[in-house]
Amino acid sequence: MAERHDAVEVIRAKRDGGRLSDSQIDWVVDAYTRGLVAEEQMSALAMAILLRGMDRLEIVRWTSAMIASGERMDFSGLSRPTADKHSTGGVGDKITLPLAPLVAACGVAVPQLSGRGLGHTGGTLDKLEAIPGWRAELSNPELMAQLEDVGAVICAAGAGLAPADKKLYALRDVTGTVEAIPLIASSIMSKKIAEGTGALVLDVKVGSGAFMTSLEDARELARTMVDLGTDAGVRTTALLTDMGTPLGRCAGNGLEVAESVEVLAGGGPPDVVELTLALAGEMLAGAGVTGVDPAEKLADGSAMDTWRAMIAAQGGDPDAALPKARETEVLTAPRAGVLTRLDAMAVGLAGWRLGAGRARREDPVQPAAGVEWHARPGERVSAGQPLFTLHTDEPARFERALAALDGGWEIGDSHTPAPLVLDRII
Repeated sequence: MAERHDAVEVIRAKRDGGRLSDSQIDWVVDAYTRGLVAEEQMSALAMAILLRGMDRLEIVRWTSAMIASGERMDFSGLSRPTADKHSTGGVGDKITLPLAPLVAACGVAVPQLSGRGLGHTGGTLDKLEAIPGWRAELSNPELMAQLEDVGAVICAAGAGLAPADKKLYALRDVTGTVEAIPLIASSIMSKKIAEGTGALVLDVKVGSGAFMTSLEDARELARTMVDLGTDAGVRTTALLTDMGTPLGRCAGNGLEVAESVEVLAGGGPPDVVELTLALAGEMLAGAGVTGVDPAEKLADGSAMDTWRAMIAAQGGDPDAALPKARETEVLTAPRAGVLTRLDAMAVGLAGWRLGAGRARREDPVQPAAGVEWHARPGERVSAGQPLFTLHTDEPARFERALAALDGGWEIGDSHTPAPLVLDRII
């Protein structure tokens, strides 16, 4: 049993710039999870951590205490190695959908425990729920059986994994402490380490549509998370990837499923294919699998076969038509030229206002709502050509969505493309 402390003593220690002891961290995380530390006290501590920071040993201990609040999964009984990917979230970021079946087709089991979207970034589970019949909730025995049979699972994390994180995550959201790097890193990594995967690849987004808008902050977050994973015995790498421009050509739940299927069919937008293959390569290397080219598994249809088996195993119909929005609105180019900028945050906000996202956890999402963009930066457009198609079931939403896009794109004379993968952290 952790040594007994007092919440005010722990808050004061961090408020005054001190480092928390192992026993203080163990006690406060455990006591908060059990309801013995009040919400306002944990709010004060979270703000103190945001303002004062934590050193590496504090973050390691905080993460361990979050893991210890719940159960740990064990995939050692599977017949193949495991690898997982976590993205810090972005606009049009549907990469998990083609990536999980692709890596499984290469011989690595992928237990992808995912979440729902909040704000302008879409959640993986929301996207997949656009497929008729598909279900996100699986029991542990179902999860294990599907990993062995199909090789890939995308499902909701069980309530037993890091329950301290679930509670603290909700608190951070309403107290202005979401940006605290020690709390972001421990939140992500406590769940991923408790999940028990052998290798982990982090996709840390940078830019206007990302959680981290500066390269410096993204690098610090990536370094912190890679160190946490490595210290816990998980082979962890991170790619810093651009999220100034949204990924692919659409943002919205059903729209992104359709685009993911295009990638699995050997087509799809080049940037989505590039990032999917880059992350697949990292996952295979982390799992110790060599001599397999993921690009070949996209080309020969085996990744698509795994996708279909994965969707069907969770009750979905891979052949069913995806939902279509009742209303669409087209925004055209006012002049000819080259699209020089497409701002991810503007697109994400427009999609959210069309009904693709939620403001509160309990809000429903529209499976067919979202934004398509018909040109990407560097592509030439002609006057009157469609630039965006907006999709929603409620036409009253168009005005605010168009307002979100206003100023979010530019047409000029030339464009120098930015790299998609900005850095690699090991």
